[in-house]
This record gives sequence, structure tokens and C-alpha cells, in this order.
Amino acid sequence: MDRRRLLTTAVLGGAAGLVGATALGSLSPEDVWAAEGANAKINPGDPDPNFVEGRVTAVSDAVVFVTSSDGTYHSIRVTTGTSIWKLNPSTLDEVKVGDGLYARGVRMPDNTLAADSLWVNIVNLNAHVDSIGRGHLNLDHHGQRVVAHVEQGRSAAVYNNTPAVSDMSMLQAGKHVKVIGAWHPDTNEITISTVYAAV
Repeated sequence: MDRRRLLTTAVLGGAAGLVGATALGSLSPEDVWAAEGANAKINPGDPDPNFVEGRVTAVSDAVVFVTSSDGTYHSIRVTTGTSIWKLNPSTLDEVKVGDGLYARGVRMPDNTLAADSLWVNIVNLNAHVDSIGRGHLNLDHHGQRVVAHVEQGRSAAVYNNTPAVSDMSMLQAGKHVKVIGAWHPDTNEITISTVYAAV
């Protein structure tokens, strides 16, 4: 499947709208982080023209407007072929002003990014568990306190590279963990998607 042709057709309103979001790749944030840079064909140090990061400043029709951390403004076109992750597979209705966002897609002639994937408020933290509370972990991430909430039926733990389970009882204070989850904008809180720990 030619991703550029598919997204161009979708942006222009063609038959590509029949393609499901997952046809262009995994929704899993774990896969995103594992594959980061794997398919990049850019020179080291150069920005990837097909990747955008930043905060959402507006959402209008099927376009998300984003200001990157360097102050650059971006327009991101969402099509019926765009996969959206916001702790769970999601829809454009869930993307709000102030959300943090990563997007990957194809640049159109007008410099709009036709997105094949949006990851909203995704975080990837290496941290130490300070303490464990009822329904949350208190983490130390490079000296910053992070409250990581457990969402019943969604949050999972992976111990020693075994399959993910919902049981968090083997997590221990003082131990190192890796956490992938969703940030609560403008707070020090996240919701856990997956926590990885050695036991």
C-alpha cells in the first residue's frame, strides 16, 4: 500500500476513506516508541518533515493546529485513515486544546501534514517508584514527582518481559520502572497504559 497516495486521496476526499485506521500501522504507543527512528530517512540532526510534536492550539473541522516546542505552527489534517491514540484508540472528538501531541504522516503541497497517526498526551517515562497508593503510584522521574493513576480495565503491568497482566501487586517501592501512559495536561499526573518492571 502506498501511504502517500492513500493519505493524499483521503485528504482530497477520495475512496481511501474506506480504509480502517489500523491499516497504516499499530495504534500501540509501545510500538511507536520501539520503532522511533527505524524508518527515518533523514540526516542526523535534521528535523523529520513528516513528524510533528507540540501542544494543540485549536481543532477545526478535520484539522488540528499545533504549536511545537520551538514555536513553529503546524496544521495537521485528520482523515478517515488516521489512527488516534489517547490512552485508548480514540477519535478526533477526544483531542482538546492544550493536549500534547505527536503526529506522523505525509507532507502535502500546502505544508499541511496528512496524519496517519496521532498520539495524544503520550508519555514514556523511566522512573523509580517512591510509594504505592490505592489506585496510583508515586514516581520519581529525574527528581520530579509524578502521580501515575491506575485505570481499572485499561492499565497493565509487564513483569520480566512476560505478557501484560492487570495485577499491579508485584510492583515495589524503590524499584525502577518504565511507564507508558497518558499525561493529564498542565499537571504532574498521568494515567498508566503499561508499566514495565523487573521482579
